[in-house]
Amino acid sequence: MTLVIDPANAAGHGRMWSHLASDESFAELHRFARVLGIPERGFDHDHYDVPGDRYVDVLAAGVTPVSSRELIHRLTASGLRRRKRGTRPPYRAGATLLRPERLRPGSRIAVVAPAGPVPREPLDAGIAVLSDWDLDVQVGPHVRGAHPDVGYLAARDEDRAADFQAAWCDPAVEAVICARGGYGVQRMLDLLDWDALAAAGPKVLVGFSDVTALHQAFASRLGWATVHGPVVTSLGMGDDVSREHLRRLLFEPEQVLALTPEPVGVLVPGLAEGPLVGGNLALLTSCVGTRDAMPAAASIAVLEDVAEDTFRLDRMVTHLLRSGWFDGCLGVELGDFTEGRDPGAVLAMFVERLGPLGVPVLSGAPLGHVERNLAVPFGVPAVLDAPRAGLGTLTLGLPALA
Repeated sequence: MTLVIDPANAAGHGRMWSHLASDESFAELHRFARVLGIPERGFDHDHYDVPGDRYVDVLAAGVTPVSSRELIHRLTASGLRRRKRGTRPPYRAGATLLRPERLRPGSRIAVVAPAGPVPREPLDAGIAVLSDWDLDVQVGPHVRGAHPDVGYLAARDEDRAADFQAAWCDPAVEAVICARGGYGVQRMLDLLDWDALAAAGPKVLVGFSDVTALHQAFASRLGWATVHGPVVTSLGMGDDVSREHLRRLLFEPEQVLALTPEPVGVLVPGLAEGPLVGGNLALLTSCVGTRDAMPAAASIAVLEDVAEDTFRLDRMVTHLLRSGWFDGCLGVELGDFTEGRDPGAVLAMFVERLGPLGVPVLSGAPLGHVERNLAVPFGVPAVLDAPRAGLGTLTLGLPALA
């Protein structure tokens, strides 16, 4: 990693200021600033403002001196350059997104409840799993609460949003893992301060189901990769394979490139390569028409859902087709569609609706509302191989985390 600082050539508040930045990681930049006693309020989107009289102290700590032009060039080349408030453009579909850093023993993570109320015993069991991984687990103030009037929400919208934002903007927190899904994420999305989230830098976000709305928003608004994977309540109830897959993805991501450890079925043969996007089918459908939607153009779509009749799944897929969400899609991986009345009819529907796209389609991937729910990173490039004879695979082209 390279930390860089430019000469004190920016005037403000009666002083001259230098800019301290990293060309690899916001997380490391924040840690270095804390060690040097540089206040958190000094962070400005993609760098720290450092008083000119501290320039020599920062150099003595091992930071590389560069010109202001070189500092901006390095930030831009690394993808860490952040625009000022109100000027950040939406991120285009099909781009490889910025990957957050992997976790390490002792990393602090925050558990939040952005959607439905959280059952106590599965929550405690999941927290125990995370603690066994040598993570410093912090539980949000409203994770164990309930909305006073709306029984299907964990807390009021503003409280759930405040918990999420406080966790993300805490420089000591390296990952945010959602306690459960349910319903409610979309109700709080517009209450988040997206400029503040952007300033805090990319971190690990884990969850699935209703958390799909956050995956879509983080991709379209921030350009950051996220992890579609088990929520905390399912960690204590899922199988050992799912737990170990997530643990390795978080700590040793280069060891988890195969997203289909056991090959899966082929509905439509072919070969595709592109970043992964998607999540819960119902949530993707409800994101269409909002600023948070990240379509499947130049990407591989990963889909799952639970307890939906075939005609309802057909309606959602048809809406995504008609809205243009699938335009330019390169391939599709279908996860589990648990509790449907007729699995054969579901697969036939997907062939009939998605076949005309002319892209490869895999089925039966181990992800969704099932005991085996293997984590999948969105925004990371992968290769989908659906041979005419035999079974298919989905393999990452890069580790999920940096």
